[in-house]
Amino acid sequence: MLKKFLRPTSLPRSADWGVLLLRVGISLCMLTHGLPKLNKLLNGNYGFADPIGIGEGPSLFLAVMAEVLCSILLIIGLASRLVLIPLIFTMCVALFIIHANDPFDVKEHPILFLVSYITLFLTGPGRFSLDKKLY
Repeated sequence: MLKKFLRPTSLPRSADWGVLLLRVGISLCMLTHGLPKLNKLLNGNYGFADPIGIGEGPSLFLAVMAEVLCSILLIIGLASRLVLIPLIFTMCVALFIIHANDPFDVKEHPILFLVSYITLFLTGPGRFSLDKKLY
């Protein structure tokens, strides 16, 4: 079942190029948000929002894992649909909890990330991914 879930769907070659561009582009953008959090974590500064009530340190750790590790795995196309789940969850938390009362221009970033991640979840990583080679 996991193998079927991770297997990329067949797309036309032009769509595979589009999926590659979206996958790499959105992941590089997310890394600009995740790397400062990773630096903060490595420096021992655990002050962070606690939107789901698990504590600041664990929230920071989970955000770093999603925004850095999952983004790197998404760039190379390894376990793509699986790593999109924490990214989608993180963007839902950012959109619906952290920025719930903010104006649209502040919510726009998490919306764009969320739409991109859901699109990639539905299409799969495409032909130019390690998932394609493995599955």
